[in-house]
Amino acid sequence: MKIDIESFRVLQVLVECGSFAGAAEQLHKAQSAISYQVKKLEQHLGVLLFCRDSYRAQLTPEGKAILTEGQKLLAQMANIEHLAQSYSEGWEPRLELVIDGALPMEPILIALKRMAEHRVPTKIQLSVEFLGGVQHRFERDRANVMLVKDFRPAPHYQAQALPEITSLLVVSPTHRLAGMKAVQPHELRQHVELTIEDSSPAPLYQDEMQFGGDKVFYLSGFVMKKSALLKGLGFGWMPDYLINDALTSKELVMVDFIGGNRFTFSPKLVSGSERPLGRAGQLFTQLILEEFSRPGFHREALA
Repeated sequence: MKIDIESFRVLQVLVECGSFAGAAEQLHKAQSAISYQVKKLEQHLGVLLFCRDSYRAQLTPEGKAILTEGQKLLAQMANIEHLAQSYSEGWEPRLELVIDGALPMEPILIALKRMAEHRVPTKIQLSVEFLGGVQHRFERDRANVMLVKDFRPAPHYQAQALPEITSLLVVSPTHRLAGMKAVQPHELRQHVELTIEDSSPAPLYQDEMQFGGDKVFYLSGFVMKKSALLKGLGFGWMPDYLINDALTSKELVMVDFIGGNRFTFSPKLVSGSERPLGRAGQLFTQLILEEFSRPGFHREALA
């Protein structure tokens, strides 16, 4: 015989009311039905749950321990019922997001914080990838949303533009390139170029901003890249929001490259029409667009 979880609710009300008569009244059941349900549970468990020599309905030590566990089950059942109701109202069970590491995290984290304040019941998973790894992860895991620097379009992809981000070509002031004027491409290629490694397993994405030299160090993220630049290890492109402080303090300077030392890109928020967004995905999209649209958002971004 399986245990009826409702029996634990009866035990809890019995303890709260202190009598079988009071519990019967609160549960809208006959007192005999309450007594029978408790007796049946005791027989199934093989222990006495209530003291029979007491005027009030008092639990035995074994009864207290069993009720404690039963209350955990009741709480879990309440959670399940709450989740089921939330899902029936359009909240998806899970929302998977893939973010390009070149994008500022501050507006993304604020959007997630605002979602938490809405008490969204959806479980959210956020992954950070680089270059082609973003779309690879999005497609492999059938994620719901990707915020990406660049991607291969498909008929079922829906993309919304985010504000432009500027990248700067910088170097340490101690580096040889810092003192050179009108630097030619062949002169750049004589030095170590610092770039971000494509996180896809079989990189097909060609970063058109790379200079194509033999001396290239591939790094696993922008925190490491910034550190390498500050140490004078090489030169490279960096999103301006990550190095504004270093430029102000002269810890980094811009390379005087004849082809230009800045470029802008327009990141995109992409979802797939074959996996329509539920309420959580729609809310995240709305909040992301709001946060990225705030004036000067990138200047406050996390480094």
